[in-house]
Amino acid sequence: MNRNQSTGLEFIPEDKKKKAPVREKTAKTPPSSPQGPEITRVRGGIDRTMLVLIIIMVSFGSVMVFSASYPYALDKYGDSMYFVWRQLAFLAVGFAAMFVASWIEPSVYEKYTPLFFGIVCLLLVAVLFAGFDAGGAQRWIGIPGTSFGVQPSEFMKLAIAMILAKYYSYYQKQVLDKRSFKTASLYGIGLPLLIIVGVCVLVMLEKHVSGTIIIFAIGMMIVFCGGARKIWFGVAGVMAVCAASLLISFSAHARLRVDTWLHPENYSAQNEIWQTIHGLNAVGSGGFLGVGLGQSRLKHRFVSMPQNDFIYSIIAEELGFVGSVAVIALFAVFVWRGFVIANRAPDPFMKLTAIGIVGKVGMQAFLNIAVVTNTIPNTGITLPFFSYGGSALVILMAEMGLLLSISRYSYQDKL
Repeated sequence: MNRNQSTGLEFIPEDKKKKAPVREKTAKTPPSSPQGPEITRVRGGIDRTMLVLIIIMVSFGSVMVFSASYPYALDKYGDSMYFVWRQLAFLAVGFAAMFVASWIEPSVYEKYTPLFFGIVCLLLVAVLFAGFDAGGAQRWIGIPGTSFGVQPSEFMKLAIAMILAKYYSYYQKQVLDKRSFKTASLYGIGLPLLIIVGVCVLVMLEKHVSGTIIIFAIGMMIVFCGGARKIWFGVAGVMAVCAASLLISFSAHARLRVDTWLHPENYSAQNEIWQTIHGLNAVGSGGFLGVGLGQSRLKHRFVSMPQNDFIYSIIAEELGFVGSVAVIALFAVFVWRGFVIANRAPDPFMKLTAIGIVGKVGMQAFLNIAVVTNTIPNTGITLPFFSYGGSALVILMAEMGLLLSISRYSYQDKL
């Protein structure tokens, strides 16, 4: 090996040099795009930390679905494994969807976002006429020839994030226009708010209060991150409070949920507040380390449908404070890693779509735990990765595939 005496630098022969890893580059943003200069998206591997988190949460959730569901499954269907077999089948479909979705380039998703959004809007309208009632809310539409159904509102949680992400990526110049307050306000919050409110009205007609809240929150999160002027968020907040007040005033269903939360002493523990009381009993019974995996007592016909919305109460009872905090920690790490992926994304569509997906999971987990602990009124919100589910689980896994696809593009070079 030779050393240059004047500089002290070593000369390394070409055959000894380490070659840098080769990354696939795909230029997808034309120079004339409203996004600005052409961007070379550099494709690498998927985010392994996020993939490991997804696998851990799904595996943990599957164990808890079995533990929480087997008494109810045995009593109702005569098969303690009834929900587990179905959950595993949905997971198999979900993992296949995640794998396929992770290999599709984000530019393809961006191209077909308007079509996807339009189809989901049509399904939301269709469910009002052809949907079937479940739990007092008409939010399901059956799949012909099967006993399964889907919730169009679950698709809309992703569709609203994607359509707003595409909107802000296209109108970025107008949204960030500092010379015209009118233009920035119209494109920054006026038109997006029309989209959000229109979708929320359709979901609210299904009596799907929790779905309406989550979709509105996802939409406003994208508006905030998309660059809308912050002065309008106070106005949007006032509008949201007014809308919630009107909803509670005119909807007997919503009014009952709020009143049972504020004044539980006025209701029977055998009817309206049965699930809330026994859910809290389960949470309080766990102590620090819990009663042991599979040893829950309150899942035996006390906590109704323990494998669904109230599965967190069974986790708290069986795994105690330690297990409960572990679940919260997993979601916290998931949200952190998701925002890392979003921050590294090379263009607004990828960035805002990732924020929408991660925000939806984090927000839904927070609301579910808040319901179980009676911090907010009881409403039907599942715990992502943990609650038993069919179409919702498959959609969630497909969303994870889209998030992993975005994670492949962690760097950018402007030409």
